[in-house]
Amino acid sequence: MKRLAYEKLVEWKKSKNRKPLILNGARQVGKTWLLKEFGSREYESIAYINCDEVSDIKDAFTDFNTDRLVRVFSALSGVVIKPETTLIILDEIQEVPIGLTSLKYFCENAPEYHIAVAGSLLGIGLHQGTGFPVGKVDEVNLYPFSFKEFLLAMDKDILVNNIEAHRWDECSTLSTTYIDLLRQYYYVGGMPAVVKSYMEEQDIFLVRSIQKQILADYRRDFSKHVPSEILPKVNMVWDSIPAQLAKENKKFVYSAVKKGGRAKEFENAIQWLIDAGLVYKVLRVSKVDKPLKFYEDIDAFKLFVLDLGLLGALSEVDAKDVLVNNTAFTEYKGAFTEQYVLQELEAHEKKVYYHSKERSELEIDFVIQKYNVYPIEVKAEENLRAKSLKTIYDSNNSLKPVRFSMADYREQEWMVNVPLYLAGEWIEAAE
Repeated sequence: MKRLAYEKLVEWKKSKNRKPLILNGARQVGKTWLLKEFGSREYESIAYINCDEVSDIKDAFTDFNTDRLVRVFSALSGVVIKPETTLIILDEIQEVPIGLTSLKYFCENAPEYHIAVAGSLLGIGLHQGTGFPVGKVDEVNLYPFSFKEFLLAMDKDILVNNIEAHRWDECSTLSTTYIDLLRQYYYVGGMPAVVKSYMEEQDIFLVRSIQKQILADYRRDFSKHVPSEILPKVNMVWDSIPAQLAKENKKFVYSAVKKGGRAKEFENAIQWLIDAGLVYKVLRVSKVDKPLKFYEDIDAFKLFVLDLGLLGALSEVDAKDVLVNNTAFTEYKGAFTEQYVLQELEAHEKKVYYHSKERSELEIDFVIQKYNVYPIEVKAEENLRAKSLKTIYDSNNSLKPVRFSMADYREQEWMVNVPLYLAGEWIEAAE
């Protein structure tokens, strides 16, 4: 299975200013597989150590003598480590937080060694005071499969080529095919184990079974890693997300978690889920203009889960509502469509906001800033009304409004309509 982050790893290897690498990502998004795949293709050998399974690694970091550490890594992995030609992989590094600190010394004293680390709960460890090697590491983020990666996994290379070539008219003639595949993606989502199973077996019931197993694994992570005083709150926030997204106004409401709930009661639980990579937090901006950072409202936000397929499993949405009829597209207040677009935005590592005004029905689903500022409206159907977008544009015609919908690609005088299946490519190409 092809992961687009692979090319980022190749760029890292070739960089003259290469530093030790941290591969970030939530549990089960494929970090270990990607590093091993990268190492086997691009290096003569791999020295792989799972810090959760090799207990002796925890005694290795008595000091930060890199020559000694390389000898230890070699002994524990059973591989002769050579500069430049061996990839050292320290997996589940969160089990040995001081191992992160050691990366600073590899950067400063032994840059000839190629070393990469990965861990599922690095964000949690960092908030617990781990000595993070600021400025001494490179970082790559790994997300669930994007729609393009899903198409590649399904051997739809020709469809991907059309998308990448920006042959919008040809894509429109194949819209039925793209929409059918997008419908499958809505159900399967982007967790690698689920995508692999669907690619090989085409068993939709097995898909849901694997998704539920991943959710059960996350629950066990909660019990193992969440401080006992906030564990019930983490579970409550996690369980509330489907209902929050099913509202017309998707702003996160604390009282929907618990009657009378307040920010102070749940903010640490929300932060834990963010640090674990399990939810995305989208802040409101009070004004749609550059720089968006100036207009952040930290008290108003939306929460999305990390994966569309997991949202379906968490919501217990029936397969036929996604794969047979249009329920997932037309009902649930657009929850699945917004989740999909948000994931495409996150996969391209754009800082995402939304916009609304108090005591007004005006709301812009998402706002991103590249060189230009793009207010984004998300439509689950072919609905071409864009009242909020037009209102925002009329107030500032330097903006570049875009609407993602089921309609074909269409450039208008003040706005562009982009089919949902082209969302990721449009995001990447936007200026």
